[in-house]
Amino acid sequence: MDRREALKRTAWIMGGVVSAPAIMGILKGCAAKPTINWKPVFLNEEQASIITEVAGIIIPKTDTPGAKETNVPAFIDLMLKDVYSKEDQDRYLAGLKAFDEEAKKAHGDSFAELEPEKQAEFVKKIHDEAVTAERATKPAPPRPFILMTKELTMLGFFTSKVGATEVLQYEAVPGAYHGCLPLKEAGNGKTWAT
Repeated sequence: MDRREALKRTAWIMGGVVSAPAIMGILKGCAAKPTINWKPVFLNEEQASIITEVAGIIIPKTDTPGAKETNVPAFIDLMLKDVYSKEDQDRYLAGLKAFDEEAKKAHGDSFAELEPEKQAEFVKKIHDEAVTAERATKPAPPRPFILMTKELTMLGFFTSKVGATEVLQYEAVPGAYHGCLPLKEAGNGKTWAT
């Protein structure tokens, strides 16, 4: 049942009189809840769904799989658990919480529950603010949540099989040297995966 149908039925049952808060409750109840297709080991489910959406915005699916399709969110979760120090883990989680609270303040919903367009706009806004602040401060402060997530997303994607072989050029052991080749024969301008 879609939202429109739910509203019609509710209005019919109520005799045509439905208050604004009741309508909002119905619309909120009909909204799809964010889900993830992997099991987090460091993050909780809510945090994992936010990371999944942010990674999917940073590297979306195009003619090649994006961050979500290459399991980058699970990579981020594992990196946080196994590689990051306790201090960096705490800073990341605090930044994630602040990111979601800012989304709630700006849009009235958790980031994971926003419409995809609003999510993309919000990520761009927060990202651009973080980049501006990082450039303005010397020495650069510890990276904020959004830039840490971007860094981990790019690392996870470009070290995945898809990122290394379908987006970048990949040769496990470089072959013979061929100088003065036309660009078309030298990978069409793609950077080498290393």
